[in-house]
Amino acid sequence: MKLKEIVDLGLTELKQQEATLRKELFNLRIQKQVGSLGNPLRIQAVRRELARVLTVVKQKSGTN
Repeated sequence: MKLKEIVDLGLTELKQQEATLRKELFNLRIQKQVGSLGNPLRIQAVRRELARVLTVVKQKSGTN
């Protein structure tokens, strides 16, 4: 998801996206430990996207 798409989302949608990304990251870490992870670079991509979402949430909520 691009930054522009993330910024256009509402606060509730961002919270849902955050929860989804956290679940996906958890599942990817489990797959890595088990040894069935197909694309190890996906972990890095999910972490970056989660960071983007959290940054926008912080900006929209007015917390610095």
